[in-house]
Amino acid sequence: MKTGHMNKNHYVAIMAGGIGSRFWPMSRTGFPKQFLDILHTGRTLIQSTYDRYKEFIPAENIFVVTSKEYSEIVKKQLPQLPESNILSEPSRKNTAPCIAYVSHKIQQLNKEALLICAPADHLILDAPAFSKVCLDAFGFVKSINALATLGIKPTYANTGYGYIQHEAMPVADNIYKVKTFTEKPNAELAKTFLASGDFLWNAGIFVWKVKNILKAFEKFLPEMNEVFVAELENFNTGNEQDAVERIYPQCTNISIDYGIMEKADNVYVIPSSFGWSDLGTWNSAYENMEKDYFGNAVAGKNVMVIDATKNVVHADDKKLVLLQGLDDFIIVDTKDVLLICKKEKEQEIKEYVAEVKRNKGDKFS
Repeated sequence: MKTGHMNKNHYVAIMAGGIGSRFWPMSRTGFPKQFLDILHTGRTLIQSTYDRYKEFIPAENIFVVTSKEYSEIVKKQLPQLPESNILSEPSRKNTAPCIAYVSHKIQQLNKEALLICAPADHLILDAPAFSKVCLDAFGFVKSINALATLGIKPTYANTGYGYIQHEAMPVADNIYKVKTFTEKPNAELAKTFLASGDFLWNAGIFVWKVKNILKAFEKFLPEMNEVFVAELENFNTGNEQDAVERIYPQCTNISIDYGIMEKADNVYVIPSSFGWSDLGTWNSAYENMEKDYFGNAVAGKNVMVIDATKNVVHADDKKLVLLQGLDDFIIVDTKDVLLICKKEKEQEIKEYVAEVKRNKGDKFS
């Protein structure tokens, strides 16, 4: 797809502020997972995300919203991104303030802007299918006041994802009105969701006309919206960062799902299949990495595996790691931390990191 054919009203905000603590010790507070090549592909997660959007969105319309302490990493990893397209948040306040910020900024630049808001650290295997769904979504939200979200057709009863339930009849080709957003279910409930056929995984990818998401902020998060409106004359000027430093302490910490999507009555979902994973845990990385004959997924040039099966191993290319006799383990070797943990305990890694902090302070987290 050539840039010449791209629509100048199409924008994306890549949200890259998270800490990714379940990928510790590779992911650290100072250098979290969106900036790592978790799957050993040669591109970091944020680079892969950028590559995916630049296929169908004009380069100057790609924005990254990140924490202030990561903006230098973003500059280094995405040197082609204009510096003014990197938005730095002074504190982590979840997705609602982040989306309010980028929406007010873009609305000033282009009154007709259509925007995708998406995480920086997800895996999407089928990029052409993804582009098509996004362009379909743009087409849908362009002329009606609708907040669209991409739902993933579930392939199994996953308990780690939120779900979206939709009406039975489409309102347009492959577009359905949303009935409910549901938090992560237990195993029993997940099976019921899968069987019912009207539940999709919530990918956390949203598409809307900027004007309409701002209307939703006015309606559902008016106090937060006011704080941004009060500083509008400073946006897209040299005073923007100072304004943001004043705005953020006044914002509540709330997700867009909870703050707006679950309350609004103009929410629609597009059921999609494009090989999606939120890469939330070492197991999801394992599932998406190449494996040897014994089911070991190895990232690292000098890892030797003897009598071991179904492990996920990450090590520095310069280091020789010899592994014998382990089955179903996560083995992550970094310059100052070595983690050896059973795969089934991956959800507890967050707790282990908290334990490390209590015992050793912040230097390993």
